[in-house]
Amino acid sequence: MRVLVTFAVDAEFAPWRKLRKFRFIDFDGLRLWRAAAGDTEITALVTGMGTQSAAKAMDLMMRLADQNKNFDVCISSGLAGALEESLSPGDIIAPQILISENRYADVSSEQLNVDSELRQQALDGGAKDADCLLTVDRVLVKQSHKRSCASRAQSVDMESFEIVKTACAWGARCVVVRAISDSAQEDLPINFNLTLSKTNQVSVAKVILQLAKNPFVLPALVRFGRQSQKAATTLAMFLDGYIQRLESTSRSRAREAAAK
Repeated sequence: MRVLVTFAVDAEFAPWRKLRKFRFIDFDGLRLWRAAAGDTEITALVTGMGTQSAAKAMDLMMRLADQNKNFDVCISSGLAGALEESLSPGDIIAPQILISENRYADVSSEQLNVDSELRQQALDGGAKDADCLLTVDRVLVKQSHKRSCASRAQSVDMESFEIVKTACAWGARCVVVRAISDSAQEDLPINFNLTLSKTNQVSVAKVILQLAKNPFVLPALVRFGRQSQKAATTLAMFLDGYIQRLESTSRSRAREAAAK
């Protein structure tokens, strides 16, 4: 079985990279890591933040994979923001429905469903049943921004819709497994939309520039950093167990098929 797991930024993937031995592959500009779990080949892809970056990286990834063998499963992973007050930082979510924000009033939003069996396995492993995730093209910085989207979904990210849309088009079964980084009731300490590099990673230099403009937010930024790191670590442990369970299920089915 071949499994693709995507993350927006390096910091989301780093705890899992420490937990399991991944080898780095610079493949035609894509940032890839490979590892094995039994007979399962895991490929981790860092796409960069945002819908456009995710769509571009996924299109290239799937075209390159098609030269060999397509992925069986795609997991859109990383961090997400809470829109519902019942979700707390560190919670693992596995939404069933994905919707894409559309800013044009005369164009309806798109909607996708993840693979129900893969999602159920995530729920059985302890993920929360947050039914709907909204993918937007910017970080929701203020509590008021989150509140304005809360009637549409329980959580929000910037990549999952495009990742699942592309992977499904190439025949992969898809699921979203993410960790909550910030609650619905909190403002982010800085505007992370202003801190992205050319590769859509968080730029340390730009973060420092934001701090120089408002140094009083430093304690809040440190707290948020620790909170996000803790969520990413929880996610890493969940993903590792989840993929091992997928591997076990795949192996059992292979034995059953061979016995027939």
